[in-house]
Amino acid sequence: MKRRQLLQALGGTGLSLGGGQLWAVGANQPCFLLVFLRGGYDAANLLVPISSSFYYEARPTIAVARPDRSAPSALALDTDWGLHPALRDSLHPMWDRCEIAFVPFAGTHDTSRSHFETQDSIELGQALQGTRNYRSGFMNRLAGTLRGTSAMAFTERVPLAMQGEVQVANTVLRNVNRPAVDARQSHIIGAMYQGTELSGAVNQGFAVRDEVLRDMAAEMDAASRSAISARGFELEARRIARLMKGRHRLGFVDVGGWDTHVGQGGATGQLATRLEELGRGLAAYAQEMGARWSETTVVVVSEFGRTFRQNGNNGTDHGHGSVYWVLGGAVRGGQVVGEQVAVTPNNLFQNRDYPVLNEVRSLLGGLLQRQFGLSPSQLATVFPGAQARDLRLI
Repeated sequence: MKRRQLLQALGGTGLSLGGGQLWAVGANQPCFLLVFLRGGYDAANLLVPISSSFYYEARPTIAVARPDRSAPSALALDTDWGLHPALRDSLHPMWDRCEIAFVPFAGTHDTSRSHFETQDSIELGQALQGTRNYRSGFMNRLAGTLRGTSAMAFTERVPLAMQGEVQVANTVLRNVNRPAVDARQSHIIGAMYQGTELSGAVNQGFAVRDEVLRDMAAEMDAASRSAISARGFELEARRIARLMKGRHRLGFVDVGGWDTHVGQGGATGQLATRLEELGRGLAAYAQEMGARWSETTVVVVSEFGRTFRQNGNNGTDHGHGSVYWVLGGAVRGGQVVGEQVAVTPNNLFQNRDYPVLNEVRSLLGGLLQRQFGLSPSQLATVFPGAQARDLRLI
């Protein structure tokens, strides 16, 4: 019997194969899921700096309005920060229940602004200086320190974060990222208008669309590294929850499509749609986990944020600092935590981006140390050379 067939067979019995052992996840064992938003999502429109006049000056057409009941606007979290309105029905109730917290000015000190290099830096969890082992991701090392722990990647290929000495299974999630009108449908529509006075305009419109898609698709697809899209994530999140609550303590999923160079939108539009879909998926995951939600932590990260000022295409470009999300039934949420500075021009990194004040290895180290009770030596294995920073979120 092949390994994949064996895993499928074991899946029906509530058992899994990990580290050469057969076992089932019992009660009171914490679960950790990392959600990686590939492409660099625009954190400033997710956690909106509503007290910053500079934010509204820098984003004349894509800013999310200050809290206002009469229009789509930010949901006030405190006097300085608001949440994107697309998350009103999904994640904002979690905020009210103190099950979600946000960490602004977060990320890695990698300043390459390269999707691939920065994603690798986060997933490896190793120091930026010196030789790095590209066959050792931090989540694989975490699985190794937690003996008998099963980990699973809900991705097309085992991601770098999960690669290493511990054997990690992966399962492909359904990719539902399809264009609203594909090439075949475009041809049919074009044929319908052939011989009419609208024929030229219709064909020209499709030609322009195809040219734009060709220009942007290569970078966006590469940045997403075959990750699923936010569309349909709710169904996939429920599937992930069903697998994790029965068999796996560590999980990884990536969601692509966050490279919003063009037509990003503000309270509505491209980014808003993706945030709404992602939010619904995370809420569904929490619901599906049931009683295990109280033992579960979900962390949402991205390789970097976006430029603070909007560009000439009503979008944003590759930036630096981001905003991380921490969710869970036992999370001390309802707060924006970590080191922060006022959102002003003088505090931007290189006069363009959020600075990184809360380094990813320190943040995750402190969180995982508290959740799994890691010893100093175990923590040094997971994040070598890093100093854990405990924000007391669990």
